[in-house]
Amino acid sequence: MFSVVKLGVERKPDTALLIVAHGSTVNPDSSAPTLAHAAEIRRRKIFADVECAFWKEEPSLRDAIFLFDPKSIREVYVVPNFISEGYFTQTVVPRELELNGRITKRSNGQIWKYCEPVGNNAAMTELLLRRAGEIAPGVDPGETSLLIVAHGTDLNENSAVAAKREAEKIRALGKYADVLNVYMEEAPLVSDWRKLTKTRHVVVVPFFISDGLHSYEDIPVLLGIAPRHSERRGAKSRNPVALPHASITGSLDFARDDVQANRKEIFRRNPYDIDDHSLFYAPSIGTDAGFADIIIDQALNAKS
Repeated sequence: MFSVVKLGVERKPDTALLIVAHGSTVNPDSSAPTLAHAAEIRRRKIFADVECAFWKEEPSLRDAIFLFDPKSIREVYVVPNFISEGYFTQTVVPRELELNGRITKRSNGQIWKYCEPVGNNAAMTELLLRRAGEIAPGVDPGETSLLIVAHGTDLNENSAVAAKREAEKIRALGKYADVLNVYMEEAPLVSDWRKLTKTRHVVVVPFFISDGLHSYEDIPVLLGIAPRHSERRGAKSRNPVALPHASITGSLDFARDDVQANRKEIFRRNPYDIDDHSLFYAPSIGTDAGFADIIIDQALNAKS
């Protein structure tokens, strides 16, 4: 079983863990992995308290300052559940939590330790390899191309750094025929995967914290395994995947659940036969249960 946390970790009775993430006002799946990892860490009883805070959901980052009683909680570890360093980890989170560096001493006596984002953890490589192997069991890696997909943007070069770093580390292992870091909005583009790969088998792992519109719809469209929005109600796609809009035949909650269930079908239809390729598409890496270990490790090994 994957674990980066040693057995017998010493309990920290006067310490709390705060996991911070982006969240979303429109996508309920955005916060789901963070909440699930928090629940698992809480179950292990390493910290006296484990809470989450979000930029776009409740509890908000700003309110998180008041989550922990200073009489019982003397230290708070803040772990950003983000793939890479960037605007949110360097500007938004410190501003909203009123942090002034790696270590912040509050007027109430609490010490807040700001940790590196989970994407910086060395175990991320092993996690990506495990996810790739699980999604394509029985497929020889030596005859397979592995694509790590990130967002990429011209606005922040750090957006692409983490995916590039992981691709280089996995490539150096010599396990896969080829390992590529590809992006949605900058070259090399995930939409060019046919030109970029020479193997029959292709495994695609989204390097995102949660499953959302990018992993459910945008990337599948770019890969050619799902129809574009304009095709869903009209012409047939070459490789159609049913991602229907909810019909109002019952409650709104039921309709939403139906849409979510159908979206997740995109990960269950592997492999996709496209041209001369057999393509395997994985859920976002941040949904892996191993992230609980990585979050703990980021806190326990926080830099001063």
